[in-house]
Amino acid sequence: MMELLKTLSVTEVREKMAALLQDKKIQVEEVNLLEGLGRILAKSVTSPHDVPEFNRSTVDGYAVKAADTFGANEGIPAMLAKKGEVHMGMYAGVDVGEGECVYVPTGGMMPTGANAMVMVEYVEHLDDSTLLVQQSVSPGANVLRKGEDLEKDREIFGRGHRLRPQDIGLLAGMGFQKVPVFEPLKVAVISTGDELISPEEVLSPGKIIDMNTYSLSAALQEDGFKVIGRAVVKDDMETLRQTLRDYMKRADIILISGGSSMGEYDITKKTIDSMGEPGAVLHGMSLKPGKPTIVGMAEGVLMIGLPGQPVSALVVYHLLMKPLLWKLTGNDTITPIVSGELTVNIPSAPGREHYVMVTLEQENGRWMVSPQHGKSGMLSMMGRSQGMVRIPVNQEGLSNGDKVDVILF
Repeated sequence: MMELLKTLSVTEVREKMAALLQDKKIQVEEVNLLEGLGRILAKSVTSPHDVPEFNRSTVDGYAVKAADTFGANEGIPAMLAKKGEVHMGMYAGVDVGEGECVYVPTGGMMPTGANAMVMVEYVEHLDDSTLLVQQSVSPGANVLRKGEDLEKDREIFGRGHRLRPQDIGLLAGMGFQKVPVFEPLKVAVISTGDELISPEEVLSPGKIIDMNTYSLSAALQEDGFKVIGRAVVKDDMETLRQTLRDYMKRADIILISGGSSMGEYDITKKTIDSMGEPGAVLHGMSLKPGKPTIVGMAEGVLMIGLPGQPVSALVVYHLLMKPLLWKLTGNDTITPIVSGELTVNIPSAPGREHYVMVTLEQENGRWMVSPQHGKSGMLSMMGRSQGMVRIPVNQEGLSNGDKVDVILF
């Protein structure tokens, strides 16, 4: 039996969790393109053709041979013969010879023989057949060449890329109708406590309406997990065991909020140990808030015991669950961070990582960072916050005016 509350660093806990799931094979499925929004690619996606597939104009103007415009200006314009026009969405079907030009709309196909575009703002019509060009252009000016955006067979997105709206549009433009994505990991969320009731129940003295199954489930959905169940259970080991048994049939991961500290009625570790090998493999993380975190496994299902306090539970979730998903899928998501300046001192005892909820406000072009004061049971504190600041393990707080990085929610 391990020593209780022998705390590990956040990095060590992440490594333990990854090791428990090192043999986990996440299934792959193909979904319709729009259903891929927010999903993680299971395979790299390559371009099936050049983009663009033809030389195209990026401006509304006239296709020319660049050499015919060299030295042209308002005082001494180049005189070119107009030779028709290109219609949008149609094959150019015309050739530009020396001293000639062809009208092309923005996005239109460049005619053969032309290697540059002159914008309409820099031309004047001398008569129906003659154009005065008042600007010199270099070869390639205002032209998007074939394959310049993407070459055929070039990787567009790699395995592990989470699809954003702009990615969906790009893939649609490439002709994709389906995309290969990882099936979402299935997660069940349990809150424990004799004091907890569901929102639809009548609130009475001594009772607390459950928040954690809602906040954690919402975070899971936002991050791409699939929530397969939520439950509020009493502080009773057999009731918790039965709930775990039910979810273990369907879930890859079970989050258990509450019952993880060292109080007389804290039963989460004992229950995880009773579910099978290896049971609880760690109890305690050098973190504030979130020290009594538990990690264990039984029958191939990862179980994470989170603190019952709402802020602590969400902090631990953000520090452990997102990195776990990224590790398993090779996800390339970058955590959004804003740099700013502290408005007050923030004290902190060395020995564990400390995360402080903060708000951001712009002042003279700088982000000013202010801590939100409150206890870990106050979810409203996180609701008021835009992010959190990390104080490293061996640092005794931060000072007014310090430059800090804010991890955005």
